[in-house]
Amino acid sequence: MTASDRAVELARAAAAAADDKKAERTLALDVSAHLALTDVFVITSASNERQVSAIAEAIEEALAELGADAVRREGLKEGRWALLDFSEIVVHVMHDEERVYYDLERLWKDCPLVALS
Repeated sequence: MTASDRAVELARAAAAAADDKKAERTLALDVSAHLALTDVFVITSASNERQVSAIAEAIEEALAELGADAVRREGLKEGRWALLDFSEIVVHVMHDEERVYYDLERLWKDCPLVALS
C-alpha cells in the first residue's frame, strides 16, 4: 500500500508552507503500510517556540485553501511540538531539541520518503 495522491498533494503543500516560514529539515514519510490512521507523516523543525507556532499556523492556512481542515491539533500553545492531524496526513512541527530527542525519523526508518518537490 502507498500513500494516496491526495495525501502526497497535502504533504507537498504543507512542506511548501513550512519552507516559506523558514522551517528546517522538512521531510515526509509514507507510513500507509504501517498505520491505518494516516498515509503520510510530515516532519519539520524550527529553532524557537514562536517559529514552531508560526509554521504550524502557515501549514493550517495552506491546507485549508486546499479544502483540508485539521481534525485535531495539539501543542500549538506551547510551541515545542505542534501536531496537526488532517486525516490523510499528520504534520509534526517540532522544536529542534524535541526533534533530536524523539528522533521520529529513526522510529519510522522502514517507511519510504515522499518526494516533496
